[in-house]
Amino acid sequence: MSLNRIIISGGGTGGHIFPAIAIANAVKNIYPASEILFVGALGKMEMQKVPLAGYKIIGLNISGIQRKLSLSNLILPFKLIGAFYQANKIIRQFKPEAVVGVGGYASAAMVFMAGIKKIPVLIQEQNSFPGKTNRFLSRFASKICVAYPEMKKYFPEQKISLTGNPVRQEIEYSSVTRNEAVDFFGLDYTKKILFVFGGSQGAKSINEGVENALPLFKDNNVQVIWQTGESYYQRAVDAISKQELNNIRAFAFIEKMDMAYAAADLVVSRSGAMAIAEICIAGKPSVLIPFPFAAEDHQTKNAEVLVSNHAAILIKNHDAPTLLGETALSLLIDETTCENMVKSAKELAHYKSAQSIVKQLESIVQ
Repeated sequence: MSLNRIIISGGGTGGHIFPAIAIANAVKNIYPASEILFVGALGKMEMQKVPLAGYKIIGLNISGIQRKLSLSNLILPFKLIGAFYQANKIIRQFKPEAVVGVGGYASAAMVFMAGIKKIPVLIQEQNSFPGKTNRFLSRFASKICVAYPEMKKYFPEQKISLTGNPVRQEIEYSSVTRNEAVDFFGLDYTKKILFVFGGSQGAKSINEGVENALPLFKDNNVQVIWQTGESYYQRAVDAISKQELNNIRAFAFIEKMDMAYAAADLVVSRSGAMAIAEICIAGKPSVLIPFPFAAEDHQTKNAEVLVSNHAAILIKNHDAPTLLGETALSLLIDETTCENMVKSAKELAHYKSAQSIVKQLESIVQ
């Protein structure tokens, strides 16, 4: 058998987009002649990221409910109707053998319409606590690929396959040595390196924690690779310049994440599903600072999986500005704890997740 025509739908954040691209790449590696169409939401980052990865994408005019009072909520029902109409048209014209939903606004419309039309559906759920949308859509799915055990609380057990979260190929198959990565950032091999990032847009509490800890890091010879996000970047550069620090490397966005992981002795991060998957694959000790306003607080639940397995330490978001520096420094000094955290993280890692998902996709098409 072969996979010939597949729709992959979803996006909104890197946590949805990068797994989707990884799944597409795995399909193309096995079935080079296959046609893959992405369906995303207009105005969201998938509309730029997916074409850069070499795939065609169609955008649906759809958005979510705003938590604050907004006129956009009044037109949401009309947008939904329009999105279902678009999804139906895409399915009718593309004639997919299966639809893969990875989460996000567009995923809901495509998965729902595919289910109504009896087209095989695979849902890829990244988090340890699934959102309401995927729980509702699970009734239309033939397979639900999950990253955490004990998901039968939320989905029909017979549909579940524990595959893990697909991560970017350059991270999973990285051959970069620490020395190469340290050279890449112009740092010193003999000193500890902290890698800090708060997602592609940055995170205010994490950035404040790093800025407050700059004198501490300088006094203790700790080097920092710091992804700030665009909005905080200039403030970070100014703080580094004012304090005449040569041990800090600030970036608005880091393209070569494989280099950053390879250089790092410790990672400080949000606890989105993809960040956690990458940390485990890279085998790094971590300090996790969940975004408290994520849907149904799923980032905290993701982080607690690593904490309960002694692979990470959790700091609450409101404590990050004051506790980040001391917590990171104490871990960097405690090499035994870091070594144990590395071992635990690697035990939680799921390797070749994208290929496992393709096998599940084959089974529902067959």
